[in-house]
Amino acid sequence: MKQILAFALTAAVSAGAFAQAFPSKPITLVVPFAAGGPTDLVARQLAEALRKPLGGATVVVENAAGAGGTIGAAKVARAAPDGHTLLVWHIGMAATAGLYRKLPYKPLEDFEYLGMINDVPMTLLGAPKLPANTYRDFENYIKANGGKLNLAHAGLGSASHLCGLMWQSAMKLDKSMTTIAYRGTGPAMNDLIGGQVDVMCDQTTNTTSQIEAGRVKAFAVTTAKPLSGHKLLKDYPSLQDMGLKGFNLTIWHAMYAPKGTPPEVTKKLNDALQAALKDPEFIKRQQDLGAMVVSDARVTPAGHKAFVAGEITKLKTAIEAAGQFAD
Repeated sequence: MKQILAFALTAAVSAGAFAQAFPSKPITLVVPFAAGGPTDLVARQLAEALRKPLGGATVVVENAAGAGGTIGAAKVARAAPDGHTLLVWHIGMAATAGLYRKLPYKPLEDFEYLGMINDVPMTLLGAPKLPANTYRDFENYIKANGGKLNLAHAGLGSASHLCGLMWQSAMKLDKSMTTIAYRGTGPAMNDLIGGQVDVMCDQTTNTTSQIEAGRVKAFAVTTAKPLSGHKLLKDYPSLQDMGLKGFNLTIWHAMYAPKGTPPEVTKKLNDALQAALKDPEFIKRQQDLGAMVVSDARVTPAGHKAFVAGEITKLKTAIEAAGQFAD
């Protein structure tokens, strides 16, 4: 009995000492996309905001792109569960469960959920040549000419792919528009501006500057309500207000650790994340991107995981209905 008590006490002391020592080396935020994209930018801003609440720790970003984000996610799932290798990913964490029928990890089982970071609204765009200036005119034009039009996206599993897929499904346009996949947002946006493609839906982090410069036409936002607080997008209607009942899509970002990371460490990481999300400079920098910092129950591990489970179900339904798989 004494031996059992002594072992338990030793284990408790060791766990406490491990948590107190954490972090004992630089923390790496793995981004499953190339440098320079919106998720990479969010992660780099977060890395700066995490340093102070983690006691001045070094926090670096590593890009591990490929296979719609699944290469980077698998790398973190296989990493040592000590809290020093983390994943920052967007809605793809939920979408890949439907896009890939064989994944090298299980989204709800192989990670410790640490909390959500932000919500990024989407905007529905048209090429400048389109003869429509309001959403209703745009909708009527699409219905009349759907078979002749192209919808661009930045690649399977990208934010623009998911948005376009769900919008087509809601509009019952799944079979009438030609979908063109690009290798990234940049070339897709360039062709939209040039009129080689007609329609695109993407994050405000990618679209705001193009709308402001008049290079593309914006018709609606994908949030449940109009973005009344956004200086540029406040006058655009939401798709829900335009008749697509229940349409509410934001491209959220969140943070994850490998399964088995000690609870003491995940608590430290969640505490640091919550502190970062209250940092006025981080909030401002996110707002400048058109992103909204999360401040609800989704910043907790339990709230985060419950939300993603619901997103997996929602996205799987749309993906299976469209029959657009990545494998």
